[in-house]
Amino acid sequence: MLLRLAYLSVTNALALLRLLPMSDRDKDAEILALRHQITILQRQLHGDRARFAPADRAWLAALLHRLPRDVLRNLRLLVRPETVLRWHRDLIASRHARISRPRRAGRPRTVRSIRRLVLRLARENTTWGYRRIHGELLVLGVKVAASTVWKILQQAGIDPAPQRTATTWQHSCAPRLRPSSPPTSSKPPR
Repeated sequence: MLLRLAYLSVTNALALLRLLPMSDRDKDAEILALRHQITILQRQLHGDRARFAPADRAWLAALLHRLPRDVLRNLRLLVRPETVLRWHRDLIASRHARISRPRRAGRPRTVRSIRRLVLRLARENTTWGYRRIHGELLVLGVKVAASTVWKILQQAGIDPAPQRTATTWQHSCAPRLRPSSPPTSSKPPR
């Protein structure tokens, strides 16, 4: 019993020497981390090893990530210091992923000015289809997909591919394409 008491007094004196160069913040973080580990172990007395819940990992990572690695290595942790740092990296990565996730799923809405321009072109040029409107928008420098023009016209109740009543290029080129009388040769018959 006396030998055990001497051993505990020497080890506690050495532990006190280790704590002297640490700041108060580091000491508080260590105390809180050790208390939390004790809570984890008390919860899992009947298990074969300590299992950390996601909340436990987040708590320990938040407490210990600011401590220098050499201080982390000297702590009495149930896991390696690299594991705590990995937990912190995972915590930051999941937070960044959650923040940078778009608010709405899917393709962003078309700008109102583009929508109005498409509808104006369709109203002023009733024989144009969605492909012609798309081409004119590209000439104007407006980058929008042909399928988006189709969808805008559909939603407005305008036929995206109207039947043309005006003459088409086939009708206007037809007189030039008709076969004429066979050519006459300038050679005399034999």
